[in-house]
Amino acid sequence: MARANIKRAAETLGDPRWTAVLERDATADGRFVYSVRTTGVYCRPSCPSRPARPENVAFHATPEEARRAGFRPCRRCNPDRASAADPQKTLVVALCRIIETAEHAPTLAELANRAGLSAWHLHRVFKSVTGLTPKAYAAAHRAARVRAGLEGGGRVTDAIYDAGYGSNSRFYAEANGVLGMTARDYRAGGADATIRFAVGQCSLGAILVAQSARGVCAILLGDDPQTLVRQVQERFPAAELLGGDASFERLVAQVVGFIEAPRIGLDLPLDVRGTAFQERVWQALRRIPAGSTISYAELARSIGAPGAVRAVAGACAANTIAVAIPCHRVVRSDGGLSGYRWGVSRKRALLAREADD
Repeated sequence: MARANIKRAAETLGDPRWTAVLERDATADGRFVYSVRTTGVYCRPSCPSRPARPENVAFHATPEEARRAGFRPCRRCNPDRASAADPQKTLVVALCRIIETAEHAPTLAELANRAGLSAWHLHRVFKSVTGLTPKAYAAAHRAARVRAGLEGGGRVTDAIYDAGYGSNSRFYAEANGVLGMTARDYRAGGADATIRFAVGQCSLGAILVAQSARGVCAILLGDDPQTLVRQVQERFPAAELLGGDASFERLVAQVVGFIEAPRIGLDLPLDVRGTAFQERVWQALRRIPAGSTISYAELARSIGAPGAVRAVAGACAANTIAVAIPCHRVVRSDGGLSGYRWGVSRKRALLAREADD
């Protein structure tokens, strides 16, 4: 199969790891390996071997996982051998585990002392690998822990202290940004939250727009309206979901109008809920003008994290607010299209419409 045909076939699968494999991205080495059924080997993403057919490829989180599946290491790329970047990644992974298991978030000086580096150098290395500063990583991990504690139905106070907050007041000062609502409402699955929504149709198929008290919290695209409704219900199972009134229908019409004529612009208050890194990526996406595209690598550089290309792709894939956070404007380094949460065909249609508008 010609490389161009392999690329087109891979695009339809929507898995962002294909971008790393097809571009032989060395920065993705150590994050996963891929196996080829017809040869029986597994490779690192930067392997120089000829690309395999997508139907013959499987992805594995680690070489050990690939070996358990019956594959042997490739002799060309030797995926079991450490790459030049691996020592730094190994160091940062170890520091991440320290942050995650510490009762209180360690200071930059404490982490630097553990790593045997200056604070300045540790700060730079940590950010180049994770895309976040140590402080931001600790905050994001703490937020994830408190969300997990509340989702498990535990006591609010226990979730706060187990996550590493030194006091209730410290958590409540940050609660709106961490959870988007009060801790008790979040623990109850959004029990006291009201989300208005409406489903419509546009040239890309079904569209659902949902809005909380803070702003638009979802713009979903798909083929089946009922599937879109279920996705909102699953996100906050105990929230009060209300059908939109006439004024809300106008909001949906505004979103549909933007899809059909992108140059009119779309400036909506948004209710975004993600990790600190995801929100940095989503903010950068909103600065890309209609009719323009940017590569994943360029996007990573624009947020000061040039080594976090794969994490940037992951943040794009996690976006649940289509078109208003325009992740469809991010392409591969060669200009080709890669995975899109709502399908590559919709991504292609949106970009073509913006280019012609």
